[in-house]
Amino acid sequence: MKKHFTANKGFTLIELVLYMGLFGILSSVFVSLLNNQLGSETTASTDENGKYLLTRLSYDISNAQSILVPATAGSQSASLQLKINNINYLYALDANGNFQIKDTTDNLGPYNLNDYDATVSGLLFKRLGSVGGKNTLQVNFTVMSTTKQKTGQSKSLQTTIGTR
Repeated sequence: MKKHFTANKGFTLIELVLYMGLFGILSSVFVSLLNNQLGSETTASTDENGKYLLTRLSYDISNAQSILVPATAGSQSASLQLKINNINYLYALDANGNFQIKDTTDNLGPYNLNDYDATVSGLLFKRLGSVGGKNTLQVNFTVMSTTKQKTGQSKSLQTTIGTR
């Protein structure tokens, strides 16, 4: 007596529904994890660029022999020109939102101070005058992340810095 066995080929309807449900749950978890990572990268990029720019400006302004632009107390400018070690440096934004420095004495640069994943806007330098014997500037700017995300991350920064 021969027994005939039929092999099951394919999935049952219940198995397909279970697989589709599990795939849907796992894919939504994966997408959520990617969005959280992107949000963290955006925040970190904005914070790092802002801190670096403030630190760089603080260092350069405090070591400057003189502030050439803005020239007088109360005046403001979208660019800053400093004399450091007898070299004139110009700080300004380009058309793409890059915060740049250029050595105007030796005609070197410009060099971007911000990362490729951030832009800067609203750059403004205001000369406050001589406070306690120091030439003092108020600096304002906004750093925005260029990382692709539904909501852009930006951070407005302001500080007051004086020469030594």
